Amino acid sequence: MRIVEKMNQAQQFVSLEFFPPKDRNEWPAFFKTVDRLSQINPLFASVTYGAGGSTKGDTLEIVKRLQGGNGLDTMAHLTCVGAYRGDLQLFLDELAFAGVKNVLALRGDLPNDTPPEFSACRTLLHASDLAAFIRESHPEMGVGVAGYPETHPEAADPESDLGYLKLKLDQGGDFVITQLFFDNQLYFDFLAKARAAGVDKPIIPGIIPVVSLKVIQRIISMCGATLPPAYLAELEEADRSGGAAAVQKAGIAYARRQAQELLAAGVPGVHIYTLNRDLAVLELVDGLLPS
Repeated sequence: MRIVEKMNQAQQFVSLEFFPPKDRNEWPAFFKTVDRLSQINPLFASVTYGAGGSTKGDTLEIVKRLQGGNGLDTMAHLTCVGAYRGDLQLFLDELAFAGVKNVLALRGDLPNDTPPEFSACRTLLHASDLAAFIRESHPEMGVGVAGYPETHPEAADPESDLGYLKLKLDQGGDFVITQLFFDNQLYFDFLAKARAAGVDKPIIPGIIPVVSLKVIQRIISMCGATLPPAYLAELEEADRSGGAAAVQKAGIAYARRQAQELLAAGVPGVHIYTLNRDLAVLELVDGLLPS
């Protein structure tokens, strides 16, 4: 079933994002993590896709295993920058053959130190192009797209960024998953502006439990999100007084409060960037939704 159809039928939900481990020796532990998180009955699980398609094969194999062996409705991330249409078509065909009905359409970033010829065939330049390509080649598939409460780092301004979001949806996207954020008011303002701009499809907030100061600082440096000063001070004090375990405890508690407030405000669901950390996510979602 397409995810947007499940959303329309569901009560409020939790969904999860996983990333393929770089080392295949880590796969057994990864699938144990997935097994443990399957017990929270997520509406769907998404699997990331490395820069320039660098983990394309792993993403494909993992979504197939999650869809078949773990019984999860899965969504494969797919990027188009530097990609050839034929390769994307084959990837989509294999997803469809495996019963995977949903794709998150992303522009993506080039891997570091890529040669100029990597992008020689640039017929799909934007996520909107990819959404249209998926809709044309596999009209039965559900298509998710990304939204940016704090504005895409490359956007000229918030208004043009919202225009591109609407274009992605008009070209084939069914729903939006936001980039992570730490101030819920950013999401509420983004939602209001999107609705005013004519976006009427679901916008699912994405949240992340901070499990390490080093990890979260690296993540926000790449995605353009900001840590509120008071929250950063809380995390730094936790690190000084109790080390990594205290940081994770504070991070989970903060993400849980975020999710509670969002759900109380009536969002369709929350999408959790798991970092493949099962215990942190289980603690975050415990009792979050009616059983």
